[in-house]
Amino acid sequence: MQINKKINLELVGLDGNAFFLMGAFQKQAKRESWTEEEIDFVMKEAQSGDYNHLLSTLMVYCEPIDEDEYDKNDEDGD
Repeated sequence: MQINKKINLELVGLDGNAFFLMGAFQKQAKRESWTEEEIDFVMKEAQSGDYNHLLSTLMVYCEPIDEDEYDKNDEDGD
């Protein structure tokens, strides 16, 4: 399976506990209408190594939206 999308989640500043990070990812992915299959794929990959692997895997699928930049673009008519 290949997933070519990201969720709006900033991992920096969150509790560094692996279970907390996975829970935050799952919760946001569900909010953004990811399928259970997509979420399970990311979770299995994240858990297939050590903590650093988990973190780097989650980072691949997270891209926080800068709300200020989003609002600025919206005002410009973009």
